[in-house]
Amino acid sequence: MSLIGECRIFSIFRQGVTMWGQDNFLMQFVKLAGPFWNSENKFVIRKNTLLLIALTVAQIGIAVIITEWNAALFDALEQRSMTGLMTQIGSLVLIFIASITITTMHLIVKRRLLIDWRLWLTEKVIAKWMHKGRHYQITFMSKTDHDNPDGRIAEDIRIATEEAIAMAHSLFYSVLLLGSFTKILWTLSDTVVFDMGFGSISVAGYLVWIAVIYSVFASILGWWMAKPLTAATNFRQAEEANYRYDLIKAQENSQAIALIQGEDNEQKRFLNAFQAIIDTYQQQTAAWKQIQIFTSGYSVASMALPILVAAPRYIVGAISLGTLMQSVQAFGHMVSALSWPVNNMAQIAKWRASVERVLGLVKALDELDFDIACLNSHQICVEKSEKPVLKLDNVTIANLDGETISSTINDEIKIGERVLISGETATGAKLFQAIAGLWPWGSGHIEVPADEALFFMPPRPYLPTGSLYAAICYPKNIASCSRTDLEKLLKKVELKYLVKQLDQVESWGQLLSREQQQRLGVVRVLLHRPDWIFIQEALDSLTPDGEIQMMTLLDKELPQSAILSITNQPTAEAFHQRKLNI
Repeated sequence: MSLIGECRIFSIFRQGVTMWGQDNFLMQFVKLAGPFWNSENKFVIRKNTLLLIALTVAQIGIAVIITEWNAALFDALEQRSMTGLMTQIGSLVLIFIASITITTMHLIVKRRLLIDWRLWLTEKVIAKWMHKGRHYQITFMSKTDHDNPDGRIAEDIRIATEEAIAMAHSLFYSVLLLGSFTKILWTLSDTVVFDMGFGSISVAGYLVWIAVIYSVFASILGWWMAKPLTAATNFRQAEEANYRYDLIKAQENSQAIALIQGEDNEQKRFLNAFQAIIDTYQQQTAAWKQIQIFTSGYSVASMALPILVAAPRYIVGAISLGTLMQSVQAFGHMVSALSWPVNNMAQIAKWRASVERVLGLVKALDELDFDIACLNSHQICVEKSEKPVLKLDNVTIANLDGETISSTINDEIKIGERVLISGETATGAKLFQAIAGLWPWGSGHIEVPADEALFFMPPRPYLPTGSLYAAICYPKNIASCSRTDLEKLLKKVELKYLVKQLDQVESWGQLLSREQQQRLGVVRVLLHRPDWIFIQEALDSLTPDGEIQMMTLLDKELPQSAILSITNQPTAEAFHQRKLNI
């Protein structure tokens, strides 16, 4: 059975085992993001959390005080008492100052906690994504659940953390609101006797029961009407991410597109990608339409219902105007608390879609770790060895579908050797990736020196945006990279004119020609001075004389290093002691 077949069986098994967990996505999110409160900075995090809770309680206190103030104000107006009015004006000033202070502090603490949580979760996901080439290997998996990892990390983690804190706060606030105003409304409602014709029924706290029945009915109806929104939101966010990816990819390859005059083709691709956004946008609009119909009617009913159900007692003289207004406010607060699910339907849909996208990426990375582990004979296992030797033991290279594409390789390469890899260059490239631990598809064992640096030179070296100095030193920082040595090496590879541009910030991968980049690749390897060098067509853009010049320079500067080369240039053969035919 091939590796892919075994992976599929494992995936089906895992899906069956975790079906309950997938449905209960909230538990998965808590498992992923919950350890934030027990992380290295837990004391500060917990302090901010407790402070946020205390400030939320204070906000409820302000809301209760306002309802009491409102009752006293309307009683003073009904009594035409100027003294009472002035007293309430003074109370309002104190409430005003307290409300501003508490609200401002609450905002500061909430945003501090929010950015800390986002940073922690971002670091955690990036660490999994950027671990031992996982960001590269995951591109070979099915992209159903982990496409556009950049968007999931940058945007979906932001939404997942921001909306989680916002909704957790509003839910906690609603619970406190419910507890505070249920008691107030129950007291204000008193006991009402309903004459049913055949008898009478006494109902204590009738306004509380009306609020509960109204809110439960509205919540059930609201959830039913909002069900399509989660799926529509998820689809739209995925298409938006695909669209951004296409734009970024075009920007990265703008020179190639311009040279081949591919602008018309790119425009069509962009518009096709945007058309997919329009389709999902229309699905989301249809889902929003249902919610809008419900929320519009719900808001009007919520505005009128409290005063309509409380007004009869005021009309018959059972309560004062102040008590009526306090009852209306208490009823409104209670309904608002009970209607938390209805009021947060859109936010929940958006949050769940982002959480599922983050969980999809993390799950794919976890499955990848399992799939490429050395658990069977259908994988290439790379192990560390104390010997300064690269050993290939019954190694075969396979495609993703399990088809073997190389002969069986058995060889030992010692430090200082020069070995030319002959055969298909694509297969040779996969052999290099296997040595680096990036291509597990195949079979056999590879032993690599444990304490010696392996340096891989791809056809085009990665030059990150920034100063040229930092780009050449990558992945080291400039503090550990001698500028004097760098300037000397630039002269040796005939790039002396770039010395004046070392501090210039540009997108060097787009600005420099392929030949210039490959010469800089030689500079980089000479700066790092590794023990093992793997050259994958890293000099193919140079003229035969240029390649001879660079190989001579490597041979002279790094005589003790082992060099393995993949190249189609016949002139390179003279710099190698033997061939390894794959």
